[in-house]
Amino acid sequence: MKTHEPLSGVDAAWLRMDEPTNLMTITVVLELAAPMELATLKSLLEERFLGFTRFRQRVRNPDGSPYWELDPHFDLSQHVHRSALPGEAGKAELKERVSDLMSVPLDRSKPLWQMELIEEYRDGSALIVRLHHCIGDGMALLQVLLSLADEYFDPGRFPSTEERKGLLPGVVRGTLKTVQGTVSTGRRLLSEGARTLLGPSHALRRVKQGLSVGAALSKFLSLSPDADTPLKGELGVAQRATWSDPLSLARVKRLGHVIDAKVNDVLLGAVAGALRYYVASRDALDGAETVRALIPVNLRPPEQAFELGNRFGLVFLGLPIGLDNRLERVLAVKQQMDEIKGSAEAVAAFGVLEGLGYVPLSVEEKAVRYFSNKASAVMTNVPGPQESLHLKGRRLKTVMPWVPRAGHVGLGVSIFSYDGEVRLGIACDAGLIPDPDPIVDGFTREFDRLADDLLPAAPGHTADDSAETD
Repeated sequence: MKTHEPLSGVDAAWLRMDEPTNLMTITVVLELAAPMELATLKSLLEERFLGFTRFRQRVRNPDGSPYWELDPHFDLSQHVHRSALPGEAGKAELKERVSDLMSVPLDRSKPLWQMELIEEYRDGSALIVRLHHCIGDGMALLQVLLSLADEYFDPGRFPSTEERKGLLPGVVRGTLKTVQGTVSTGRRLLSEGARTLLGPSHALRRVKQGLSVGAALSKFLSLSPDADTPLKGELGVAQRATWSDPLSLARVKRLGHVIDAKVNDVLLGAVAGALRYYVASRDALDGAETVRALIPVNLRPPEQAFELGNRFGLVFLGLPIGLDNRLERVLAVKQQMDEIKGSAEAVAAFGVLEGLGYVPLSVEEKAVRYFSNKASAVMTNVPGPQESLHLKGRRLKTVMPWVPRAGHVGLGVSIFSYDGEVRLGIACDAGLIPDPDPIVDGFTREFDRLADDLLPAAPGHTADDSAETD
């Protein structure tokens, strides 16, 4: 059995990007409609989570040539904890708890993940999941979390607990292929938002047609630092997290259909409007034309959808906060995204990230700061399943992930769709953006006004009464 498994260059790069002011940790909140006890959660994880070898492995030699090894002292109780919220134990208290956890580093001596169960939240329970980015990207970790659901669980997927000590990574990969087949035939996990991302075969074909990775890299190097706005500045340790009430995914799709735009275009256009309102509220809109964001682009072939690790590139998107017309903002985003899909930028960025994992740490730190100064935010749109899921019979009401940032980027914007709904999440530096709720409110208001303008209701009906279209 292979005892040491080296981290890939890109996984090592994300491991080494950890800073006290910007931890490379993906945070997810799962809200359950019915209560769940700690013993039940542990049983679920034993059955459906720990068969993934990576969650029983720790990283050794993190500052040299890092590698994975099975933790000989692994104890599930060190990773799963029970907690209670103060006061009314509602959304405000949950947001405060999530914000606090975002500034707490994961223990490097153990496998890099934690879960905190709030047994009494509203009429059910809430689970705060924290996973280090070096384990996998958002698309891969989404598959892992979905595999906890009753609808996706296959009792034959993993060996028994007694057999796991000898589990080979190849066995896990084989069982994941079974999961992939089950999901692909029974459910459609990736919505229209995912199809707007750049597939590797498409990207490489474009490169062969003459779009040079070298030219794309030159574009990165030639970008000036992003404009100074209230979204940029020195970072501290404290973080803030919040999330929106849901939007109707069907309504977003109808709006996109009317203006010939993708779901991703519409939602990022609404984000541009929200940031415009926020910057204007700080009396800083004069002269500000764009806010540049880093957008993750999926480079994972479909047959590798369930493999852990990082397989994505990054592209720069200029959010047009200087435009005062909301439809023009959406169309400007659409134009840029259409150009990005025909470029090699994501492939070039993946190559840079892979290379950073092998250079001295001091060189990586300088490179990360150099590139992160060219953006004010990281934004991601991850589509989830469009049917209701359950964990041990308890309906999963809400799934809300938050994207980590890097370097000097102080704002993370996450969009996630699940069961016909779309939510926006904000994670940010508390000193830079003390209260991110106005950004969330601006996003909802921007979308509603855009829909009211372009989706007039028929007599006796609301806009949401019409049939869904793609």
